[in-house]
Amino acid sequence: MMYVVIACRALLALVFLASAAGKLRGRDALAGFTAEVRAWRLVPARASGAVAAGVAGAEAVAAVLSALPVAGRSGPVLAGLLVAVFTTGIVITRARGTTARCSCFGRTAVPLGRRHLVRNGFLLAAAGLALLPVTGPAGLPAAVVAVGAGAAAALPVVTLDEIVGLFASSAPSSSSTHTPRS
Repeated sequence: MMYVVIACRALLALVFLASAAGKLRGRDALAGFTAEVRAWRLVPARASGAVAAGVAGAEAVAAVLSALPVAGRSGPVLAGLLVAVFTTGIVITRARGTTARCSCFGRTAVPLGRRHLVRNGFLLAAAGLALLPVTGPAGLPAAVVAVGAGAAAALPVVTLDEIVGLFASSAPSSSSTHTPRS
């Protein structure tokens, strides 16, 4: 079970690192995320900048804490709380019929949808598994493989919107909602 925990911690660290980096890679990226937070209408418009910066900062902290075994369970707990808040926001936004977008990783902005809820369910499961108790030291070769498995799992999570966009744009009668961000 120890290696499942290591893989899940690596997954969370990489997903939250990519998410924070996408929002913090420049002024335009953070301004775009701030505009999305405002469009979600979950917080007062005047607070959207602070909330956007706080979310990006919390994601960066979750990434670091998830990667550091000495941080104990704080990384997966913070990651799980963030995902739970994001999921609640998606459900509320969709229930209102708001056409809010998600540029969760800073590259594409697609309407919030079921795929984001499924992705978040996967991340909540990973956060839960990362909290399982472990005993004894991990063997280095197996730990490296577990980290690799976490990284391999992080890639489709981070690129989910692009993957769905590829398949949606290749369907003959389907229209793509993929809109690249500059």
